Amino acid sequence: MIVDIDSYAEGAIILDGFNDAIVGITEEFGGIKRLLYSKDKILKILQENLMTQSEAEEYYDYNIVGLYAGDQNPIFLDLEIIPIKMNENYEYKIK
Repeated sequence: MIVDIDSYAEGAIILDGFNDAIVGITEEFGGIKRLLYSKDKILKILQENLMTQSEAEEYYDYNIVGLYAGDQNPIFLDLEIIPIKMNENYEYKIK
């Protein structure tokens, strides 16, 4: 679906230079909409701007995830994780 972000998610914080990392728009109780960004895509964009992987991750952690710009702050999706849970015997099980 193609939408005008300014009208569809009015007030949502848009990160300059990262439009290609937008993967969706979230909606919360009360109709508050926020932009959903892909962490992986953000890191790739940062690396295209001549940062190393380590520099990109550090920049992401402090300057992007660490940003608070209001109630409609962006949300970040990390698909590169494997969720695990510890059982009662303190053993980890992959879900």
